[in-house]
Amino acid sequence: MSKNIDTMCVNAIRVLSADAIQKANSGHPGLPLGAAAMSYELWANHMKINPKDPQWADRDRFVLSGGHGSMLLYSLLHLFGYGLPKEELTKFRQFGSLTPGHPEYGHTVGIEATTGPLGAGIGMAVGMAAAEKHLAAVFNRPGYEVVNHRTYAICGDGCMMEGISSETLSLAGTWKLDKLTILYDSNKISIEGSTDIAFTEDVKKRVEAFGFKTLTVEDGNDLAAIGKAIEDAAADTSAPYFIIVKTQIGYGCPAKQGKASAHGEPLGADNITAMKDFLEWPSQEPFYVPDEVYAHYDEITKGKAAAEEAWNELFAAWKKEFPELAEKWDLWHSDKAEAALADDADFWVQAEKPEATRASSGTVIQVLKDKVPNLFGGSADLAPSNKTDMKGEPFFSADEPTGRNIHFGVRELGMTAIANGMLLHGGLRTYVGTFFVFSDYVKPMARLASIMNIPQIFVLTHDSIGVGEDGPTHEPIEQLAMLRAQPNFNVYRPCDRAETEAAWYMALNCRKTPTALVLTRQNLAQVSGDGKGALKGGYVLDDCEGTPDCILIASGSEVGLAVDAKKKLAEEGMKVRVVSMPCMDIFEQQSAEYKESVLPKSVRKRVGIEALSDFGWGKYVGLDGAVIAMKGFGASGPYSKLFEHFGFTVDNVVKTVKAL
Repeated sequence: MSKNIDTMCVNAIRVLSADAIQKANSGHPGLPLGAAAMSYELWANHMKINPKDPQWADRDRFVLSGGHGSMLLYSLLHLFGYGLPKEELTKFRQFGSLTPGHPEYGHTVGIEATTGPLGAGIGMAVGMAAAEKHLAAVFNRPGYEVVNHRTYAICGDGCMMEGISSETLSLAGTWKLDKLTILYDSNKISIEGSTDIAFTEDVKKRVEAFGFKTLTVEDGNDLAAIGKAIEDAAADTSAPYFIIVKTQIGYGCPAKQGKASAHGEPLGADNITAMKDFLEWPSQEPFYVPDEVYAHYDEITKGKAAAEEAWNELFAAWKKEFPELAEKWDLWHSDKAEAALADDADFWVQAEKPEATRASSGTVIQVLKDKVPNLFGGSADLAPSNKTDMKGEPFFSADEPTGRNIHFGVRELGMTAIANGMLLHGGLRTYVGTFFVFSDYVKPMARLASIMNIPQIFVLTHDSIGVGEDGPTHEPIEQLAMLRAQPNFNVYRPCDRAETEAAWYMALNCRKTPTALVLTRQNLAQVSGDGKGALKGGYVLDDCEGTPDCILIASGSEVGLAVDAKKKLAEEGMKVRVVSMPCMDIFEQQSAEYKESVLPKSVRKRVGIEALSDFGWGKYVGLDGAVIAMKGFGASGPYSKLFEHFGFTVDNVVKTVKAL
């Protein structure tokens, strides 16, 4: 009877998934049908969860890296009692439903991460496991393991083809994340056909080279074998595990299983009928699940509540035994430390001498390491240049899990996915760093951060032709416009130390929006005063008496240039206002009255100045204005020569203003 009911529970996942995709006339049935057995075995018999409390801090995490197979996850959430009603399954991929085409964090209960770009889920799962390792090292005491959970992910052939899988699995092995288990849905099929057409490597040897231990399950429907592999992985504390589960894509549909056509299109009404006959399903009615199956799932779910009850008792005893740790836990799981920066005199300190804003950021980080004790981050092998390391703090590693600095290696894409996973896990504030030009490698996972509404922080240095001698390959031009175009993403390009402090403050206190801090390599004068005008994104930095004849608008290294140009124009009798625009995104959120006070519509003579692309500046300078910006990819040479050559000089600003 037990085997029969387990088989029916597995097939319920297949039936619900196939029916939902058929009703939507859109979706990917291949993965849910092939991976149903491993998913059921994992969720029913191994994962520590409580569907009645989806946010329980010590729950196991599950990430479906192959997010196109989202109906697998929705079926699991429905059957395991997460409050996702059957009605929502019937609305799969429909506008306004809780079952969108790919899983969306924050939109559907029980979704731990937004997935879809293949391989991204692997990276975020690595981040979650790293967060667990760090938090366990900080908070656990003998006999009181209040942080003790595992991270699981299901990935497919496509995930393993993407480079991000190599970047992130390599770090997982280096860090010996023994509470990470990846289940590999190995069906050897991709959209274009057999994976042999483009993917013949030995995946097992590859992941073993990364530092994983591997197990292989020959039959993806063998619940006992899958269960034993999961148990063996959990019992070994020496390394992360990669379990290869050999499956058939579209299993259960005789005409489709094992074929590429099962991947990304509805099975068709006749094939669903045949599938239900093959699976010996008791009804052809769409979305039908027998009462005994629901009852069995309910019994499983009720049994899982005991794990949280035991943890609650342990946690209460831990808080009583270690009150200082309990106080730290509460602080780390709130935003109190970040909010307290608003009135912290140690944080708002103006520099006296010129300095690069990357150095300004480095100084701020040294203050933040004590003010925000759960700050956790690092750089893609560029910390000495990015100034991203927290001085005196150890680096996170297999042997030093309490370390707050992170060596991500030269892995910009993987770094960002991992940091997203750390942030999603909870309890940590994360940041990552690289050269601004390499934000091209960061962008896909930064975009996911925006979609998920998580406040990831990006320290992006060497921000313009100011890079100088490294030349066009390292001089960002179009990247600022690229990031500004991204919804729900704040881009700060501060002009000095005070504005950099404002940028960090905003980054830490924007709870649902990622922020990029775009910073210079070269020294800049201190021109913004206390810099707090930057909290509004754009503000009048240097004004004139009465209505200005012209407004100069600049960000970053060009703000000082605008101030100098104003002085020369003033000598010639022109009234000029200088507006610093460190963050267009925040400026656009201000009231119409405030924006009019900074950029009055009556003043049409305006010049924007930025040593990057001019794309996006039209809305501020208007049809009558001009922009001094880059039109090409820069050149190699001392930065002062480059600024002169490309027109970032006082004389050229004055000339441009007069030509309007």
